[in-house]
Amino acid sequence: MTAPLAHRPPTQRERLKAIIGGSAGNLVEWYDWYAYAAFTLYFAPHFFPSNDRTAQLLGAAGIFAVGFLMRPIGAWMMGVYADRHGRKSGLTLSVALMCAGSLLIAVTPGYPVIGVAAPLLLVLARLMQGLSIGGEYGASATYLSEMAGRQRRGFFSSFQYVTLIAGQLVAICVLLILQALLSETQLESWGWRIPFLIGGALAVVVFWLRRGLAETQSYAVARAAEAPKSGFVELVTRHPRETLTVMLLTAGGTIAFYAYSIYMQKFLVNTSGLSREVSSQINGITLFFFMLLQPVAGMLSDRIGRKPLMIGFGIAGVLFTYPIFATLAVTRDPLVAGMLVMAGLVIVTGYTSINAVVKAELFPAHIRALGVALPYALANTIFGGTAEFVALYFKQLGIEQAFYIYVTVMIAISLLVYIRMRDTQKHSRILED
Repeated sequence: MTAPLAHRPPTQRERLKAIIGGSAGNLVEWYDWYAYAAFTLYFAPHFFPSNDRTAQLLGAAGIFAVGFLMRPIGAWMMGVYADRHGRKSGLTLSVALMCAGSLLIAVTPGYPVIGVAAPLLLVLARLMQGLSIGGEYGASATYLSEMAGRQRRGFFSSFQYVTLIAGQLVAICVLLILQALLSETQLESWGWRIPFLIGGALAVVVFWLRRGLAETQSYAVARAAEAPKSGFVELVTRHPRETLTVMLLTAGGTIAFYAYSIYMQKFLVNTSGLSREVSSQINGITLFFFMLLQPVAGMLSDRIGRKPLMIGFGIAGVLFTYPIFATLAVTRDPLVAGMLVMAGLVIVTGYTSINAVVKAELFPAHIRALGVALPYALANTIFGGTAEFVALYFKQLGIEQAFYIYVTVMIAISLLVYIRMRDTQKHSRILED
């Protein structure tokens, strides 16, 4: 009789099935999260009436940042839940919350109808989505890293960011399709609600899909060994070095990622002067190629280690962030703009492709989901979630170049961590193959 999957090493077929299933759910979660950013240019006037486009975007970006405030709470609650009750259970719970948040955005009336209640309901929806995505990252990064074999862990875990990017890309594709099918007036009036309805429906499908996923061997072994219970006190008292390392290695990577992906669409419209349609096309095309780079870089990390890729990102990020943004600010050529954005994303690949597995390899199984999720969520809240707000605030003050310097400095701080830390490929704490 064959032993249950959780108590034996999975076969290659079982491994692939689990990774595909986990990745599909991750894609839908991140689509729901990024739909907000992709459609901000259209629904911002709906919730924040103003004649100043920058003020409207600033209001919407502020709520985007508020969603990040819930991410550490979600990371703590669902990280503990996934460590104590299984990775599959954590993934299922997170997608249910995301579904509720998306549907709330889709049906909320605008400011002219319900006044200040409109932005307040938008805040509530983003808080729910922040709670969901805070737990999603840790659970999915842990699940994919544990289900991947030792020799191909970098490659398979890279699909955590493949699906993260794919979720953003799908959101942009939905935007491009709606731009082609609907007029500007229709999009601003009611068309922006469609992607949130789609996200809510897809989340229901994923909820059903995730209930059928297999549990990981690492979780089963940790549970059988009666390891200490996962919790905040256990994390900060027994693993303070690893916790701080995750926060600092994330800081520069996450702000660079949000600068070149989430904020870039607004930057090209609001600073470069390109149209919303052209900016969306540039964002979509560059993200597609960025997505394809992730497994290539993940595979490379299985051969040469994780550390060289992170150091490469840090050095290139420090040297080229300011020149790329400064040139983008004055270019009016869509081709040149696209090439510059792509150059930035190639640099960021050194972080995005392997950040999930690096974090997972730092912690023992009994506290891995929380260890990956909570310090990452804290760094994202402080740096990633506020990236747009900081950029737009500097622009409003007339010192937009300060944002380029800010991103460069944060990458430099992370670079120091990359140089000093051990290569997790050679010192992984994921013991099961």
